[in-house]
Amino acid sequence: MSGWVDVDRTEAFGPGEVRLVDADGTAIAVYNLGGEYHAIENVCTHDGNELASGAVEGDQVICPRHGARFCIRTGEALTAPAYEATPRFPVRIEAGVVQVRDDRWD
Repeated sequence: MSGWVDVDRTEAFGPGEVRLVDADGTAIAVYNLGGEYHAIENVCTHDGNELASGAVEGDQVICPRHGARFCIRTGEALTAPAYEATPRFPVRIEAGVVQVRDDRWD
């Protein structure tokens, strides 16, 4: 079981921004979508490329390598060449700090 990992203070993490954190070896991309925080694994399920440097359009991130789109809110793969979702993770605000954790092994 992984504990909560600090991402950033809410006032330093503006809308439209993304932060990368490591949670026990898992690269997680945390997005601020209009004041709502969402976290997905920083991996394209098509080829294992990272996602966080991809463009964000609404609640979608576009893989910078082959253009697959993923829903930031759910992790769902929305377009080819990706067909499998990327994992998503719980996010919370604790004392003004955005936190995330990898809960897959709980």
